[in-house]
Amino acid sequence: MSRELSPREAADRFLSRRRQRQADETVRSYAHRLSHFVEWCEENDIERMREIGGWEIDEYRHHRESGDVSPSTVKSAMVSVKQLLEFCERIEVIDEDVAKKVEIPKLTKDEETSDEQLPADRARKVLAYFRDSDQWFGTAWHASLEVFWHTACRLGGLRGLDLGDYDPDEGTLWFHHRPETKTPLKNDAEGERIVSVNDDVVAALDMYIARERSDKRDMYGRDPLFTTRQGRPSRTTIRSWCYQATQPCLYTGCPHSRERHSCEWTSRAQAGKCPSSRSPHAVRTGSITWLLNVTDGDIEWVARRVNSKPATIRRYYDKATVVEEFEERQQRHADLDINDEST
Repeated sequence: MSRELSPREAADRFLSRRRQRQADETVRSYAHRLSHFVEWCEENDIERMREIGGWEIDEYRHHRESGDVSPSTVKSAMVSVKQLLEFCERIEVIDEDVAKKVEIPKLTKDEETSDEQLPADRARKVLAYFRDSDQWFGTAWHASLEVFWHTACRLGGLRGLDLGDYDPDEGTLWFHHRPETKTPLKNDAEGERIVSVNDDVVAALDMYIARERSDKRDMYGRDPLFTTRQGRPSRTTIRSWCYQATQPCLYTGCPHSRERHSCEWTSRAQAGKCPSSRSPHAVRTGSITWLLNVTDGDIEWVARRVNSKPATIRRYYDKATVVEEFEERQQRHADLDINDEST
């Protein structure tokens, strides 16, 4: 039997193995990163994995570095290629030690973490605009952004919420891990938690349910909290809501010198191309930073609320500025004195 596989066939087989033991979201991330590699191979007439050697690996890295991508994106791309090549070595599709020729970029801490977030001051402005607007109050854009910001949940967490997971009387949202009906949480059952929300979030959700929510069940007979006319919204739909909700031209002038009524970036399909729009992950990053600031850096509490590890928050999510860090230190240690024997 032939052991020749094309890059596309090899990637498909690799992803199939990953699906057996990893969460859907993780597999989607691998698929996205490897799609760039597969497309590059096809554009460069690489028909068999056996044709890939040190030169091709370096050429692909140069290709990724030449694009408008961050150093962390390049690193993720090369890690995925290395793992694909290691898989191909195990099943004897390529020669041994090819994967060792992949050089993983070494990044500084600043390069490794993304600075893209929805800052607290912008979140405050856009949420205030939604709350005061007869047109936008309680829409899917508004209600979902309230939940994203005040719970710092992931996109999959919001998508998996059912109507019964929301308790308006108690002001809580219950995040459940339900992989059997295609709404898993990133950390499986360990990600299950009840999160309290304030009266403003409750008001937005109550209005959304009363005025905007389609009374539709999903394909498993569940009642989603957020819906479209087809049932539970897709990840793409929710991401578009977030992109459109965070465009500053909603509540102030366009920072890119465009007119909102004629700008193609305001459309659902193009909203993610607006340089000022923010993804759910960027909202989560901004929210976690805000939570750390308002809780005086209580990383353990924040980690429990947002379902993350304290070490992960320290490395990837704590985006406090130099000024914020100074002010926090100044507040905690304003009375330091060399003559004070108790310090």
